[in-house]
Amino acid sequence: HRVTRFYLQHKDDPHGPSVSLFVGNLPPGPRTEKQYEKILFQDIFKSNKDLKWDNMDVIYYEHGAMVLVYNDSDRATRAFSILRQAYHDQKQLLVLMLPNIQPQVISSNINPLLVFVNVKSGGQQGSELITNFRHLLNPHQVFDLQNGGPLPGLYVFRNIPHYRILACGGDGTVGWVLSCLDNVGQDALCQSPPVGIVPLGTGNDLARVLRWGSGYTGGEEPLSLLKCIVEAEEIKLDRWTVVFHQDQDKRLPIVPEINSGKSTSALKKAEENRKRKLNAPPPSVASTIIPQEGSTSEDKTEMFVMNNYFSLGVDADICLGFHMAREENPNKFNSRIQAKSYYVKTGIRKMMKKGGLKDFTRDIVLEVDGRRVDLPPLEGIIITNILSWGSGANLWGHEKGDKFSRPTHYDGMLEVAGVTGVVHLGQILSGIRSGVRLAQGGHVHIRMNTDDPVPVQVDGEPWLQPPCDITIIKSALKATMLRKRKSKIKRRNTEPSVYFPDVDDDSKA
Repeated sequence: HRVTRFYLQHKDDPHGPSVSLFVGNLPPGPRTEKQYEKILFQDIFKSNKDLKWDNMDVIYYEHGAMVLVYNDSDRATRAFSILRQAYHDQKQLLVLMLPNIQPQVISSNINPLLVFVNVKSGGQQGSELITNFRHLLNPHQVFDLQNGGPLPGLYVFRNIPHYRILACGGDGTVGWVLSCLDNVGQDALCQSPPVGIVPLGTGNDLARVLRWGSGYTGGEEPLSLLKCIVEAEEIKLDRWTVVFHQDQDKRLPIVPEINSGKSTSALKKAEENRKRKLNAPPPSVASTIIPQEGSTSEDKTEMFVMNNYFSLGVDADICLGFHMAREENPNKFNSRIQAKSYYVKTGIRKMMKKGGLKDFTRDIVLEVDGRRVDLPPLEGIIITNILSWGSGANLWGHEKGDKFSRPTHYDGMLEVAGVTGVVHLGQILSGIRSGVRLAQGGHVHIRMNTDDPVPVQVDGEPWLQPPCDITIIKSALKATMLRKRKSKIKRRNTEPSVYFPDVDDDSKA
């Protein structure tokens, strides 16, 4: 046998020695560049100038993350080794060495694909998909959302003028990607890349509307998914801002005390966690407007971006119970069947329970486009931007009428419907009935004159909301989505092509 000896020889990168390090898990919020520099340079690097970066390129203040640029690969390697083992505020830092994509080597007729996969969605399907996509595509264009979220991938693609995004996960994953695009899109050459979906979650209402299906089952080959992305059509998605304005004198305790003689220490601990989580809307979605210094106003205003729907009442109450149960036992909600069975059980329990939200609309004032809407007896109000709700149900219904126009997710209008109770909710989810049509318009205002907090939810993120004024208006944020084309009879030489680099001539032969 012939023995071959290989030698490794150092060679400079022809594109330059620049190395970018993404650093996350730092304290978010209103901080300055100098404060972050103190944490990294003084506290972690111990003021070692050999480890100092050449440029702090981007700071994502809201996410507690940044990108450090080194012009020397050796220094970058040493800094990477130290940062990946460092802790701050008892949290280990997240450090990624980012690839360096050269836009000039990409042909003008090619739109690269940036893939985000939420490996925790859909059981093991997310892990299988990310492995398959990394085999089919360049691994540097496939990102695991559990490692830093969408920001590292968006930074890598920031200088590419045209590209598409594939988000693999549930509606929450898609909202996460769109939210990060809102934050960083203005600094990129492609400010609003179109987003396609591989649905892995339990609801997938946005994916249903865009024809990507109710959920990926593993039956479709990943290569076929890529071909569908290539031929998908671009379409606009209306987005909305939900504003909660709460006066100081209306703030109430959120969770009442539990009067149960059977309470164990475990139950008490769960309830304490529940109270802590329900004290405010999820910080990952909400942004708070703080009064200026010197202002005596104690008003609190919080804003959310809504892509799919908003509700208050019985629907949000069930969603809140599901959310809390999933937080306590995430392994019990890996499949869509488990999620739906929980909703059925919760609905039956609420049917047996007396009281509830029976007089809900008595203390609710609803105005749409400046006109007050007379409310019948209801236990919930649901405001939708898309025609799929509750894992595929058509809340608005198919009936035609002169009073309302045909709704779409790009018409600048919201549909407002009501539900009379848990039984009605179950009938809607079963496709037997539709909701009570209340109004249609582009500006919705709700005044909660209730004495107690009311369950609300925005795009599946629920909490208990103290009495407040709620306003929903059209957002200035734009989103371009990819809608799967309807299936056609396949003909020869008409299928779209997925670009792969040419192999050598011998293999072609």
